Parts: sequence; C-alpha cells; structure tokens
Amino acid sequence: MRPEKQEILKEIGSRVSSSTFVLVADYRGLSVEQFMDLRRKLDKVDARIQVVKNRLLRLVVREHGWQNIEPSLRGQSALVTGADVVQTAKVLKQFGGASNGIPAVKAGMMGNVALTSAQVDALAELPPREALLGQFVGTVAAPLSRLVGVMKQKVSTIVYALKAIEEKKNAK
Repeated sequence: MRPEKQEILKEIGSRVSSSTFVLVADYRGLSVEQFMDLRRKLDKVDARIQVVKNRLLRLVVREHGWQNIEPSLRGQSALVTGADVVQTAKVLKQFGGASNGIPAVKAGMMGNVALTSAQVDALAELPPREALLGQFVGTVAAPLSRLVGVMKQKVSTIVYALKAIEEKKNAK
C-alpha cells in the first residue's frame, strides 16, 4: 500500500478509536453545498462526517472485528464519528427529512453494539439527555416523596392524639 494511503488509513483508524460510535452513511445524491451544510450541522453536535473509500474502511472494520458493517460497504460511503450518537442521529434524520432521506445510514457501531439503520432512527427519536435525566430523577424521587408523605401523616396523627389527650386533661 502506498504511504499516502497508509496515512489515510491511520487517520481513519484513530478517528474510529477515539469516537464513541461509528456510523456508515450513503451520501449519494447530495450536492457539495448540501454536504458542507451537513458537515456544519454535525460539527455543532461534535460529530464529523468524512467520505471514505470502502476498501480503506473495510480494512479498519476488519481490524476492529465489526463484521456487521462490512456488507454495507457498497456504493458511496461516508464515515460519521463523534461523541454523542443520539444528537448525531437527530441531525442526520432531520437533514435526511429535508433532503429526501439522504444521507441514509447503512449500519453502525456504538461501543461493541451493532446498529442497524432502524436502530439509529430509534435513537433519533429519544428525548434530549436533560429530559431523560429529569425522568430518571423523578422516578427515583417518587417513592421517597411518598414515604415522606406517609411519615408526615403518621406524625400528624400522633400530634392530633396528643392534642386530644391534652385537651381532655385540661377539661377536667
């Protein structure tokens, strides 16, 4: 392999290794302006898209042992990497909705979990991280708040009973 190809392969490998996810998308049909717009939108969510030759990407995929991605390496492929797969999936889905479904996610990996295009679409439907954290806190706090309510009711009952005893003694 030529030295420049080895350098490109090394760069792709380092991007894949430093990313929390890898998506392979078909970008066929996007104009250069649309592709640049997509790149800017992905940049806002700390993700990056790069056109990659399937042959080079296949070498990286084999190196990582991701057999599920290999069959999708046909046609034109773009590699999408980044930090937050949910936000990236939302950008890709939103952009695809505005441009006739392009780019179309072919396959992906999140850690050691294989992703299909349907699973990436499902990730795009998730609420924002802050909303999920709020739901989690609410779920954890609900039993505790009920316990506080029950304890408060028991304390109130004891206080009412003591007050009744005091009033009964004062009435004598």
